[in-house]
Amino acid sequence: MQLFTNNSMLMMERSMDFLWTKQTAILDNIANVETPDYKAKYVTFEETLQDKLKSASGNVKQVRNALENATVTVKVAENEEAKADGNGVDMNEQTVELARNAFQQQHVYNAISTELSLLRTVSAG
Repeated sequence: MQLFTNNSMLMMERSMDFLWTKQTAILDNIANVETPDYKAKYVTFEETLQDKLKSASGNVKQVRNALENATVTVKVAENEEAKADGNGVDMNEQTVELARNAFQQQHVYNAISTELSLLRTVSAG
């Protein structure tokens, strides 16, 4: 049903995919803060999505296609060494990112809730 799969809802779904993957990577990093030679993971999504949306040039079908094909990528920070044992996890940075991610998740949850409330109101009327 197209009502529940508009571009706005699809964007929020992709955002939640990204934020969930990012949280998992951050928690992996924190869990391995004492593991020698462990390299921190980071997640990319925004840059790729932004590039795809720019190339869509406002065309609704192309925007939809960009959203449907947006992918979350987990990468390893190869060139970062925070400690003498080769571990690349900066605990302070990871803690800040974890908090930032939680705020972003809450924002998306609120946006989804608002969107669903609007749909409920429209369908009840």
